[in-house]
Amino acid sequence: MRTARTAAALIAVVALAAGCSSSGGKDSEDSASGSSGGKAADTPRLKIAMVTHSGEGDTFWDIVQSGAKQAASKDNVEFLYSNDKEANGQAQLVQAAIDKKVDGIVVTLAKPEAMKDVLAKAGQAGIPVVTINSGAEYSKEYGALVHFGQDESVAGEAVGEELNGRGLKKAVCVIHEQGNVSLEQRCAGVKKTFKGSLENLNVDGTNAPASQSSIEAKLQATADIDAVVTLGAPVAAIAVKAKEDSGSKAEIATFDLNAEVVKRLKAKEVGFAVDQQPYLQGYEAVDELWLYKTNGNVLGGGQTVLTGPAIVTEKDVPQLEKYTARGTR
Repeated sequence: MRTARTAAALIAVVALAAGCSSSGGKDSEDSASGSSGGKAADTPRLKIAMVTHSGEGDTFWDIVQSGAKQAASKDNVEFLYSNDKEANGQAQLVQAAIDKKVDGIVVTLAKPEAMKDVLAKAGQAGIPVVTINSGAEYSKEYGALVHFGQDESVAGEAVGEELNGRGLKKAVCVIHEQGNVSLEQRCAGVKKTFKGSLENLNVDGTNAPASQSSIEAKLQATADIDAVVTLGAPVAAIAVKAKEDSGSKAEIATFDLNAEVVKRLKAKEVGFAVDQQPYLQGYEAVDELWLYKTNGNVLGGGQTVLTGPAIVTEKDVPQLEKYTARGTR
């Protein structure tokens, strides 16, 4: 809890600093929505690359990029984004960023071992690295300045407690990317605190029809499943359809947030969601590299800077609708 409070305070300080640099009114409104309203920082132009493990159609990364682009606009940074769901492909993209002599690299560590050698090369080239979203426990070991994200185990435990509070007894945890350490940690966290039984189900998150069929088949084969926990917002919508087609009465819960999930929270098709605030992850990652390059600052004091988890329900919809519409939540 102390770490969480410290991280929150650090984020608040950076946000305040960013707010003080704007002129209020229309510029401030544009800044919050991710557009460039005011002047960029009067610091040397930097080039920062972000390389993620995102697959096709995952709207989570649109929100991460929205935050990163806003920070880049404020900080006079050229922002380069690339992604590959395959670990080797992601490592090659990091190498490409090194070859371009970028001023900083933001990277995810969903499959950390594949990134170890190439991040060592970034260090040898004198390029600072920040990690986000996944693989927090490997961040410092691989030479990163700081990690921005949520503690996936803690987030999973919060979901388990929420399921208990709703009186649910039998759950399935849908892993949409096999080998992703963060997704496995989420399910393990749920299992740790959930008083009922939980089984993992692996699906291909980049193949929506196949994923829906797998979830539907599971619900039909095990009629007493009363909770489906998905680990990404796009998969939540797939699970809702699978539930409808299977005739199941299971409650759908999900990690991560987007406009579609908010709509389904409002319709009570999704019971609750866990928000790790991806906009913050993108924004703070770029801003940290700018702060480090221009002022030698490092956030976190050697600890992960937490951006979540926060459980949201239909009660939060009125506020969330405004933010998801502009792509910042």
